Amino acid sequence: MRRLLMAAILGLSLCTSGCIWPIYSGDPTTRTQELIFTSENLRLFLEDWQRIWFMDQPSHLSPYRTHGGII
Repeated sequence: MRRLLMAAILGLSLCTSGCIWPIYSGDPTTRTQELIFTSENLRLFLEDWQRIWFMDQPSHLSPYRTHGGII
């Protein structure tokens, strides 16, 4: 009996795709709003990442190449 119960639980866990509870709502308008909010958060993540690593700072290098040696 225990093996049958464990096999049934394993079979159900393998048959489901994703989570038991859906992330987004079933209502199309609410789901659209949730998807927009999610995409906006992911879009702003790149700006946050650049700000954290100071990649958005101006470069102090010269815009033209210099030799640096004695000519």
